[in-house]
Amino acid sequence: MINKWAYLLTHALKLYLMSTLSKPMQKFKLSADKSVAKVLNELSISLAISTYQAGRIIFLSSKDGETISQVPIPFKKPMGIAIQNDRLAVATLTDVQVFSKGNNEKGQRPEGLEGFESLFLPRATFYSGDLDLHDLEFGKGGLWAVNTRFSCLCTFDVENSFKPRWKPPFISKLAPVDKCHLNGLAVKDGMPVFVTALGKGDKGNSWRENITSGGILMSVPSGEIILEGLAMPHSPRIINGELYLLLSATGELIKVNIEEQTHEVIYKTNGFTRGLAHHGDYVFMGVSQARKSSKTFNKLPVTEMRKHAGIIVYNLKRNELVGEIKYENTVEELFEVKVVKDSIHSAVLPSSDHRHLQSLVIEKSAFWSKNKNENKNENEN
Repeated sequence: MINKWAYLLTHALKLYLMSTLSKPMQKFKLSADKSVAKVLNELSISLAISTYQAGRIIFLSSKDGETISQVPIPFKKPMGIAIQNDRLAVATLTDVQVFSKGNNEKGQRPEGLEGFESLFLPRATFYSGDLDLHDLEFGKGGLWAVNTRFSCLCTFDVENSFKPRWKPPFISKLAPVDKCHLNGLAVKDGMPVFVTALGKGDKGNSWRENITSGGILMSVPSGEIILEGLAMPHSPRIINGELYLLLSATGELIKVNIEEQTHEVIYKTNGFTRGLAHHGDYVFMGVSQARKSSKTFNKLPVTEMRKHAGIIVYNLKRNELVGEIKYENTVEELFEVKVVKDSIHSAVLPSSDHRHLQSLVIEKSAFWSKNKNENKNENEN
């Protein structure tokens, strides 16, 4: 009798575990402070973030000022994002994809696309090859990118994989060997003005020798080193006329005094910071879980501290933390954070989604046509 009840109990427990484990987990689960939702709603902006680890560009927004909604869109290793007016570009594993949103839309959008204030549609692709592109910005002379593999800044054309535009003075010649891990780009008036790198060597992967404290900030085009000995610098940005950047290895947001070649810590968090955007008095910082499996990351002070990747919102004027968006699963590493202005709800329609073929855009108008199946059904009726 005892064996029978033991069997039934074991069998019931096995069925329970099987049913529990078979339930699909909610991916991209996030939590957020209401203060963040309120800021996004009041500023009428969306955030676009890239996570190469999860293979997504994610748009974050708040329609009601209380909750955060998101739209994860698949890309192959998305890194840098550039946004300017009605244009958006994404650097992926082997190409750079350019999108644009149509104005004065006419006709009904396809099902599922009705609610977006800003819907970016595919317009062009530069097939660059695997350049390990990092920061990406629209500027004078085209779309500027940090070409990490070739240790240079570049733009794109229809004849080459890329067009070299600038390289650090210590780089003797271009070669696909990632000599200094050039990664960050700050643009002013449409031109590059500052870059960050993790080293200043001229040999392949030489930056790895002193990765956690060999970072530099350089002026462009002079190549003058403004700061050195930095803890994995990323994401230099001109904000309200001042230069800010992130020290990823120590989780710090710093402001740079260019003339005196000094810096001060504005905010310090307990995570690997990378990806920086601003709007008004607010800055939005990406924070990642440091990879314990990495020989580099597992040595960082922030490795054990951060349990969730996400976005930190900070008010520069008040010098205070506003709140955070935290991912409970799926997203562990972020690269870029950008602001989509004047748009509470935004998205990109990738070329893999055939609904973009129903959009016809000219200079001042955008037309949405019905798909062939809908037209066929109407004719049959």
